[in-house]
Amino acid sequence: MARLAQTAGLTDVQEEILATVRTFVDKEIIPHAQTLEHGDTYPADIVDGMKEMGLFGLTIPEEFGGLGESLLTYALVVEQIARGWMSVSGVINTHFIVAHMLKQHGTPEQKEKYLPRMAAGEVRGSFSMSEPELGSDVAAIRTRAVKSGDGYTINGQKMWLTNGGTSNLTAVLVKTDEGADKPHQNLTTFLVEKPEGYGEVVPGLTIPGKIDKMGYKGVDTTEMVFDGFEIAADQILGGQSGQGFRHMMDGVEVGRVNVAARACGIAIRAFELAIEYSQQRRTFGKAIAEHQAIAFKLAEMATKVEAAHLMMVNAARLKDSGQRNDVEAGMAKLIASEYCAEVTQESFRIHGGYGYSKEYEIERLMREAPFLLIGEGTSEIQKTIISRGLLRDYQSRG
Repeated sequence: MARLAQTAGLTDVQEEILATVRTFVDKEIIPHAQTLEHGDTYPADIVDGMKEMGLFGLTIPEEFGGLGESLLTYALVVEQIARGWMSVSGVINTHFIVAHMLKQHGTPEQKEKYLPRMAAGEVRGSFSMSEPELGSDVAAIRTRAVKSGDGYTINGQKMWLTNGGTSNLTAVLVKTDEGADKPHQNLTTFLVEKPEGYGEVVPGLTIPGKIDKMGYKGVDTTEMVFDGFEIAADQILGGQSGQGFRHMMDGVEVGRVNVAARACGIAIRAFELAIEYSQQRRTFGKAIAEHQAIAFKLAEMATKVEAAHLMMVNAARLKDSGQRNDVEAGMAKLIASEYCAEVTQESFRIHGGYGYSKEYEIERLMREAPFLLIGEGTSEIQKTIISRGLLRDYQSRG
């Protein structure tokens, strides 16, 4: 059994879940990932398999039909799924974030309405903060919801929705007129129901189509355009406007643990491919793993995999304990994504010319790893979050 990225102190239930997922990844994801990824094909059969295992309800409380597992369990599951194919982990990531936001901040009626169907995979979640000219400045959101009768009318354009076309419930952060001095206090999260598909899916709401990406294929990434879209006031998450920024940041915080877990999964797979290939490929009369230059690469790669995994686990456990983990989640996301890119590139180098061939899995990982440097906030954003947290905790007394 592999010794890297093992997690101490897991319960028997957690161990059983991970063993089941690991087997599923080895049998149902890895053998098909190359073909599906190169064809940019949605992994429908794999998604159905995840539904049968209950993964869409992994963290949803048992009272709503879920498994009631922790963020740590979810992160370790994501790590395994991303080891097989990162796009599959993307299918459940946004779903999980929306379920978390509903669980933590939804009204009793919203929880009853959505969580049981989300646990069964019947309702699939996506979420949207970004806009075409927004970047990381969430407070500068332009998409606006204006009161109209008993509800609101939304106008504007959102960007970079993972599962935008295949989801049917989207948590959307928009600007509302709260009269607050601070921009982030004028933001509200709406729960937008829509059918799956593309084009004008309901009056006033258009999903233009899939964005063609360098990697992260299979899973759909889209825009979302509002043009006079009418929505009821009871679709405000938590029932109170002006709380959207706080709700979304809570979701993004667990999302950063998720991205760290995905980065760990890709790094683990890149290392597995490198250490296997290096023992098979021979030069100058011996396996290249026996050459010191390659052996040292493997040692450094394994160390980075282990360090990233431990930081990801720590951030997840802090969140599960109810403690603030913005700094730790930022650190985990920063180091895991950066190390993932480095480990993947080293694996690519070990493969030599074959690594540039689409026949080899490492070629796909080379296109997937860069996404994690950007998703849920760039490395520069993580450094901003980390430094602000450190300055908050280590205030000068001079």
